[in-house]
Amino acid sequence: MPARKRAAENAVTEDARSSRRRSGRVSNTPKKSSYWEGSDDEENESDDEKPVKKRARVSNGGRSASAVKKKQKEESDEDEYTAEAQLAAEAEEDDDDDDEEADEDDENRQMKVTIVPLEQMRDEGGVPYEDHKVHKNTMLFLKDLKANNRRPWLKSHDGEYRRAFKDWQTFVDATTQTVASFDATVPELPSKDVVFRIYRDTRFSKDPTPYKPHFSAAWSRTGRKGPYACYYIHVEPGGRSFVGGGLWHPEAGHVHKMRRSIDRHPERWRAVLGDETFRRVFFPQVKKTAGGAEAVVKAFVGKNQMNALKKKPMGYDVTHRDIALLKLKNYTVGTSIDEDILCRDDAQEKIGEYIRAMEGYITFVNSIVMPDPGLDESDSDEDEDEDEEENDD
Repeated sequence: MPARKRAAENAVTEDARSSRRRSGRVSNTPKKSSYWEGSDDEENESDDEKPVKKRARVSNGGRSASAVKKKQKEESDEDEYTAEAQLAAEAEEDDDDDDEEADEDDENRQMKVTIVPLEQMRDEGGVPYEDHKVHKNTMLFLKDLKANNRRPWLKSHDGEYRRAFKDWQTFVDATTQTVASFDATVPELPSKDVVFRIYRDTRFSKDPTPYKPHFSAAWSRTGRKGPYACYYIHVEPGGRSFVGGGLWHPEAGHVHKMRRSIDRHPERWRAVLGDETFRRVFFPQVKKTAGGAEAVVKAFVGKNQMNALKKKPMGYDVTHRDIALLKLKNYTVGTSIDEDILCRDDAQEKIGEYIRAMEGYITFVNSIVMPDPGLDESDSDEDEDEDEEENDD
């Protein structure tokens, strides 16, 4: 009992002291207006009334309650962050969709409609397409192609091109029979092995035009390709059509054989080049009495100056009688024709005249570069050398 009394007295004494200290502070502080909603006294009282935090009990495997609450808060923050990120991503996707829709709208607004007129095929003019001659519409197509040598133009005139090319192929098939009737060594090959393509190789050319403004074909023992001399027809409006033949850009071995023949048998060359029919068709400017065979040889050299050597070939003397012939690397002949000839009913007869005049020359050249078995030029040379030695004895 005495212990409780002392405790009570101590409590009264502490309350009295605190009341005396508090009353002194309140009396010294000026009183604020009642119109202020919040006062410092109320804030102080609320601070005094705050309960004292208790020490957290250790639980959950040794972790404190504050640590558990902190982890729960972090997890909730992560959930909130993940949700916010997902919403933001969805918002960006919506924005992207809106942008794509806007771009599509812009494209639709910027799209221009180009009306391409339907291709109108030329009227045949009452003249049917026939195999033995070239139709006039084919010549008109080549003329238009030269003036509009562009891919879009040819694409828009595909029907006209196919009809013209088909007409040329049928004409070539008929001409193949004509050539074979004069030169039995030329087989009747299909047109695809004889006709040249219309597409140009522009990789190493300064001319950017994609198409050849002409139709052409070559007939030889192996068609348009191969080592043999050939017959050639070139159809191009504007005075550029011609008929010719021979060796164009032969390989080095064949050039060597041609030079050896010129050196050893010059008389054979003069006999072939000086043939009356050959001269009249391919060298009409050379008169029969004006220089004879030598004038024809000079005209032949003049027509083959492309790629000719500037100096003498190796192994031959510069004072050689036929040094001009020895410098050549092409051996071709040709003559211009009126393209209207090919559109006539007698087109094959006219072509036959050129083939007949050229057949002797083509056969002679082939006997040099690609002699038939048993007719090798070297064997004949040896026989001639033996005959000369016997005559000397």
